[in-house]
Amino acid sequence: MGKYIAIFLICFGVAFGGGYLIFNAKEKAAPAEPAEKTDQVVKKDAIEKQQGDSTAKEGRIFIQRGCVSCHSISALNIQGGSTGPDLSQAYVNVEGKHGVPIEEFLKKPTSAVMSGVLGDKPLTDDERAAVLAALKAASEKKP
Repeated sequence: MGKYIAIFLICFGVAFGGGYLIFNAKEKAAPAEPAEKTDQVVKKDAIEKQQGDSTAKEGRIFIQRGCVSCHSISALNIQGGSTGPDLSQAYVNVEGKHGVPIEEFLKKPTSAVMSGVLGDKPLTDDERAAVLAALKAASEKKP
Protein backbone atom coordinates (compact mmCIF):
# COMPACT_ATOMS: atom_id res chain seq x y z
CA MET A 1 0.00 0.00 0.00
CA GLY A 2 2.84 2.43 0.83
CA LYS A 3 4.32 1.74 -2.60
CA TYR A 4 1.09 2.92 -4.31
CA ILE A 5 0.92 6.06 -2.20
CA ALA A 6 4.50 6.90 -3.14
CA ILE A 7 3.74 6.36 -6.85
CA PHE A 8 0.61 8.53 -6.52
CA LEU A 9 2.53 11.33 -4.82
CA ILE A 10 5.28 11.25 -7.45
CA CYS A 11 2.76 11.33 -10.32
CA PHE A 12 0.79 14.08 -8.61
CA GLY A 13 3.95 16.14 -8.11
CA VAL A 14 5.01 15.73 -11.75
CA ALA A 15 1.53 16.58 -13.07
CA PHE A 16 1.09 19.54 -10.74
CA GLY A 17 4.59 20.90 -11.44
CA GLY A 18 4.23 20.42 -15.20
CA GLY A 19 0.84 22.12 -15.24
CA TYR A 20 2.21 25.03 -13.24
CA LEU A 21 5.12 25.48 -15.64
CA ILE A 22 2.91 25.32 -18.73
CA PHE A 23 0.23 27.75 -17.51
CA ASN A 24 2.73 30.12 -15.91
CA ALA A 25 4.70 30.30 -19.18
CA LYS A 26 1.52 31.19 -21.12
CA GLU A 27 0.72 34.05 -18.74
CA LYS A 28 4.21 35.50 -19.12
CA ALA A 29 4.14 35.13 -22.92
CA ALA A 30 0.80 36.89 -23.45
CA PRO A 31 0.08 39.79 -21.08
CA ALA A 32 -3.55 40.08 -20.14
CA GLU A 33 -5.53 42.84 -21.85
CA PRO A 34 -8.04 44.87 -19.94
CA ALA A 35 -11.48 43.26 -20.03
CA GLU A 36 -13.08 46.41 -21.40
CA LYS A 37 -11.43 49.09 -23.51
CA THR A 38 -12.31 52.71 -22.99
CA ASP A 39 -13.13 55.04 -25.89
CA GLN A 40 -9.70 56.66 -25.50
CA VAL A 41 -7.96 53.28 -25.77
CA VAL A 42 -10.01 52.33 -28.85
CA LYS A 43 -9.16 55.66 -30.53
CA LYS A 44 -5.48 55.30 -29.62
CA ASP A 45 -5.40 51.76 -31.03
CA ALA A 46 -7.02 52.93 -34.27
CA ILE A 47 -4.49 55.76 -34.58
CA GLU A 48 -1.57 53.42 -33.92
CA LYS A 49 -2.84 50.92 -36.50
CA GLN A 50 -2.87 53.58 -39.19
CA GLN A 51 0.24 55.59 -38.25
CA GLY A 52 2.52 53.94 -40.80
CA ASP A 53 0.34 55.11 -43.68
CA SER A 54 0.75 58.73 -44.77
CA THR A 55 -2.91 58.81 -45.78
CA ALA A 56 -3.90 57.98 -42.22
CA LYS A 57 -1.80 60.86 -40.90
CA GLU A 58 -3.90 63.23 -42.99
CA GLY A 59 -7.03 61.69 -41.52
CA ARG A 60 -5.89 61.27 -37.92
CA ILE A 61 -8.15 64.14 -36.84
CA PHE A 62 -11.23 62.11 -37.83
CA ILE A 63 -10.18 59.34 -35.48
CA GLN A 64 -9.24 61.70 -32.66
CA ARG A 65 -12.56 63.55 -32.81
CA GLY A 66 -14.60 60.36 -33.19
CA CYS A 67 -15.92 61.18 -36.66
CA VAL A 68 -15.20 57.59 -37.70
CA SER A 69 -17.90 56.31 -35.40
CA CYS A 70 -20.38 57.48 -38.09
CA HIS A 71 -18.30 58.33 -41.19
CA SER A 72 -15.78 56.60 -43.45
CA ILE A 73 -13.32 58.43 -45.66
CA SER A 74 -12.59 55.82 -48.32
CA ALA A 75 -10.24 58.10 -50.27
CA LEU A 76 -7.98 58.16 -47.20
CA ASN A 77 -8.47 54.43 -46.52
CA ILE A 78 -10.25 55.18 -43.25
CA GLN A 79 -13.00 52.76 -42.46
CA GLY A 80 -15.61 53.99 -40.06
CA GLY A 81 -19.30 53.77 -39.38
CA SER A 82 -21.97 53.70 -42.02
CA THR A 83 -24.52 55.93 -40.28
CA GLY A 84 -23.16 59.08 -41.89
CA PRO A 85 -22.04 59.56 -45.48
CA ASP A 86 -18.54 58.85 -46.73
CA LEU A 87 -16.60 62.12 -46.44
CA SER A 88 -14.25 61.56 -49.39
CA GLN A 89 -15.97 64.28 -51.46
CA ALA A 90 -17.31 66.44 -48.62
CA TYR A 91 -14.83 69.22 -49.40
CA VAL A 92 -16.50 69.62 -52.79
CA ASN A 93 -20.10 68.63 -52.00
CA VAL A 94 -20.99 70.30 -48.67
CA GLU A 95 -21.79 73.73 -50.08
CA GLY A 96 -24.22 72.31 -52.65
CA LYS A 97 -25.82 70.00 -50.12
CA HIS A 98 -26.02 72.32 -47.09
CA GLY A 99 -25.94 75.80 -48.64
CA VAL A 100 -22.79 77.02 -46.89
CA PRO A 101 -19.08 76.57 -47.61
CA ILE A 102 -17.42 73.73 -45.76
CA GLU A 103 -15.48 76.15 -43.54
CA GLU A 104 -18.74 77.69 -42.31
CA PHE A 105 -20.42 74.29 -42.02
CA LEU A 106 -17.67 73.11 -39.66
CA LYS A 107 -18.13 76.24 -37.53
CA LYS A 108 -21.92 76.12 -37.47
CA PRO A 109 -23.42 73.02 -39.13
CA THR A 110 -26.75 73.43 -40.92
CA SER A 111 -27.77 69.77 -40.50
CA ALA A 112 -29.59 68.81 -37.31
CA VAL A 113 -27.39 65.80 -36.63
CA MET A 114 -24.08 67.59 -37.09
CA SER A 115 -25.19 70.67 -35.19
CA GLY A 116 -25.94 68.34 -32.28
CA VAL A 117 -22.57 66.62 -32.58
CA LEU A 118 -20.44 69.74 -32.99
CA GLY A 119 -22.65 71.95 -30.85
CA ASP A 120 -21.59 70.12 -27.70
CA LYS A 121 -17.89 70.25 -28.51
CA PRO A 122 -17.01 72.56 -31.40
CA LEU A 123 -13.81 72.14 -33.37
CA THR A 124 -10.89 74.33 -32.39
CA ASP A 125 -9.26 76.43 -35.12
CA ASP A 126 -6.40 73.90 -35.38
CA GLU A 127 -8.81 70.97 -35.58
CA ARG A 128 -10.89 72.73 -38.22
CA ALA A 129 -7.75 73.41 -40.27
CA ALA A 130 -6.74 69.73 -39.97
CA VAL A 131 -10.22 68.57 -41.04
CA LEU A 132 -10.23 70.94 -44.02
CA ALA A 133 -6.74 69.85 -45.11
CA ALA A 134 -7.67 66.19 -44.85
CA LEU A 135 -10.99 66.64 -46.68
CA LYS A 136 -9.25 68.62 -49.43
CA ALA A 137 -6.62 65.87 -49.79
CA ALA A 138 -9.37 63.22 -49.89
CA SER A 139 -11.30 65.09 -52.60
CA GLU A 140 -8.16 65.32 -54.75
CA LYS A 141 -7.47 61.59 -54.70
CA LYS A 142 -8.72 59.53 -57.60
CA PRO A 143 -11.44 57.00 -56.70
